[in-house]
Amino acid sequence: MRVLMVGAGGVGTAITKIAARRDFFEHMVVADYDRARAESAVSGVGNDRRFTAVRLDASDSAGVRAALAEHRCDVLLNATDPRFVMPLFDAALAHGAHYLDMAMSLSRPHSARPYEECGVKLGDAQFERAPEWEAAGRLALVGMGVEPGLSDVFARYAADELFDEIEEIGIRDGADLVVDGYDFAPSFSIWTTIEECLNPPVVYETDRGWFTTAPFSEPEVFEFPEGIGPVECVNVEHEEVLLIPRWLKAKRVTFKYGLGDEFISVLRTLNKLGLDRTELVTVDGGSTGRVAVSPRDVVAACLPDPAGLGDRMHGKTCAGTWVKGTKDGRPREVYLYHVVDNEWSMGEYGSQAVVWQTAVNPVAALELIASGAWHGSGVLGPEALPPRPFLDLLTEYGSPWGMREDTPVGR
Repeated sequence: MRVLMVGAGGVGTAITKIAARRDFFEHMVVADYDRARAESAVSGVGNDRRFTAVRLDASDSAGVRAALAEHRCDVLLNATDPRFVMPLFDAALAHGAHYLDMAMSLSRPHSARPYEECGVKLGDAQFERAPEWEAAGRLALVGMGVEPGLSDVFARYAADELFDEIEEIGIRDGADLVVDGYDFAPSFSIWTTIEECLNPPVVYETDRGWFTTAPFSEPEVFEFPEGIGPVECVNVEHEEVLLIPRWLKAKRVTFKYGLGDEFISVLRTLNKLGLDRTELVTVDGGSTGRVAVSPRDVVAACLPDPAGLGDRMHGKTCAGTWVKGTKDGRPREVYLYHVVDNEWSMGEYGSQAVVWQTAVNPVAALELIASGAWHGSGVLGPEALPPRPFLDLLTEYGSPWGMREDTPVGR
């Protein structure tokens, strides 16, 4: 397998460190708009000649196709933010390469009823192209990070092995991470966080299909494992709700994120001031004259790079899938989860917990594709593929998953 990975930020850099310990691939080209970032990621794996750094503009489909051809790559791994999903997705199809991403094509709220009805949903632009991928005999594996990704694998595992009927699948994400020295320092891309938290959250119910609610709706306190404890979680927009119902039967599917009151307050303030916007505005650039900038890009530039916070960060992050239903005629509830301790990920890989937890999953997926354990054609989510090989491989990578029985006593 020869891989072109586009994006050498925190997650991309962590991917190189994880992949360097595996032998399933022949070569990985690490590409970024900033060549220095790509070179830094490659230098982080020492003298491993399987890695090459190049400069590449993710928005330039023709340039991406040329890079795929030049380096004879048969897989494109997208480690950029969601703005670049479609040009990379299209470039892979045009070249005849397989494709894998961790976030799907962007949504667009309903013009008249944004908090009741869906407009353009996450991934719609990709699923519209599914027949072309099927005809080409190529696989586009979408949403294969941790959330979405591992959370979807957990959902498929629960449907296959733990339940006869499922009432609800709820992705629940929480952490007790603290960053010393900063009043506000998100542990993941603020660009992506703004996108998913301020867009109308999507909920799925069998009798209604997909519908939307107001941001931060339906707060609940969820008890997270391994010492993290209770965290208030709220609805946000996320790919699992759009993926899981395509392959699995559940009466209701939700995604709730543990954000905290302060984080929600900051996001609401950004929204009120228009600083969450991606449309360009013209500002005074001093000696350079008037310049056009995206307010959201300015916010991101003003905050610390999440990938560089590991030395100041302590605590754990948990991603998981809570499932409620019946087995053998009896009610059952379980929480399938994956916890990463920042002290462990920094000590073992030099990557902070949130980016490492995201990065390990696409590497494992690539290994399964290389071995043939995962295969197919078209646009597929993780829940379309057998879960056990992935979960076994995750444990082999030194990062085991867990399951907690949540069925109330007496039921």
